[in-house]
Amino acid sequence: MDLRVLAFVLAGGKGTRLYPLTKERAKPAVPFGGRYRIIDFVLSNLVNSGIYSIYVLIQFKSQSLLQHIRDGWESSGILKHHFIIPVPAQMRSGDETWYRGTADAIWQNINLIEQADPHVVAIFGADHIYRMNIRQMIEFHEQKRADVTVAAVPVPREEARHFGVIEAARDGRIVGFHEKRAEAPTMPSDPTRVYASMGNYIFSTHSLLEELRRDAEDPDSTHDFGRDILPSMVRRCRVFSYDFQMNRIPGDPPDAVPYWRDVGTIDAYYEASMDLRAISPALNLYNKNWPLITAGYFDPPAKFSFDDEGRRGHAIDSIVAGGSILSGGVVRNSVIGRGCRIHTGAEVDESILFDNCDIGRHAKVRRAILDKNVQVPPGEMIGYDLEKDRKRFHVTESGIVVIEGKRSRVEIATLQV
Repeated sequence: MDLRVLAFVLAGGKGTRLYPLTKERAKPAVPFGGRYRIIDFVLSNLVNSGIYSIYVLIQFKSQSLLQHIRDGWESSGILKHHFIIPVPAQMRSGDETWYRGTADAIWQNINLIEQADPHVVAIFGADHIYRMNIRQMIEFHEQKRADVTVAAVPVPREEARHFGVIEAARDGRIVGFHEKRAEAPTMPSDPTRVYASMGNYIFSTHSLLEELRRDAEDPDSTHDFGRDILPSMVRRCRVFSYDFQMNRIPGDPPDAVPYWRDVGTIDAYYEASMDLRAISPALNLYNKNWPLITAGYFDPPAKFSFDDEGRRGHAIDSIVAGGSILSGGVVRNSVIGRGCRIHTGAEVDESILFDNCDIGRHAKVRRAILDKNVQVPPGEMIGYDLEKDRKRFHVTESGIVVIEGKRSRVEIATLQV
């Protein structure tokens, strides 16, 4: 049976725990891996899985996200016969509000589901780093004749307060759902971990429409899938968990461990970025059978200049994006974005540089995240004296220095009159 699949990507979260990287942008628009954005992962997973009809629900600080979708997806020619369309809050509720929760975001766009009349609706978050063959999850959903299927993965029990925690029978049927409770039950086979919802759902369309209407009429509901709809459905419907650890990506080794990271904090974001530097990275961006799609930038290649003692441009165990120039500077264990400049004698260690950063002569940057357009003066040292850095920048408890970026100037064409 050929299934009609309609996808919604929930991209409206504030991402407050990623501040200051989310000061001027939505969390899904935060750069990752030198040239990508976080939202590229879910959109690439959908497209690579053969799902081409996608609505992206946006809300907070969405301008950079809109620009990225326009530049990277709408103008790429990837989807010739289908669509990826950003949708702001429609204010279709009675009191004309912004999205009040994940379920309300879908409810306010219920007309899009009714018009498309799909067999199943995929509802996925936009703020995780992972690769997933969503077709396999849909096949599992159909085999179980489920009303809803929830993607799940084990996480340390200390993180239970950040997730919806699932209790599941051996056949995958969910018998309990605990939303962001620190005391949520651990896995029977492993008391150190809980079985966490990834925030990715496959709904049978009839069941979704029925539950959305029921939830919209409940004055006590917070209109959230994890807090309201899923716990209610567990008691009445066929609700199953899909074990993400069983997912396999075409082109990966058969024994490859599926990669998924919740980058909800600066430290988690930093660690996921550092994962890319490994000789055999857990997150493989080089699988041509499952490409990570993004904007088609017209950057020149990265360049490494000079080979003199004390003035040698080189990078070790690092990622360097297009247009960057290491002019006598050294980069180690770092991720360098597009159009960066590392000048003579400068050193960048275990750091993340967003686009267009400039590291002056003999400056040193260690364990830091520099937002776009940051200029480090010659001779400056960042990450070596955390007490000094705390007076100037944001520093996490683990000692990662985060420097806010500068807005780029928008060039407006002149008109002769």
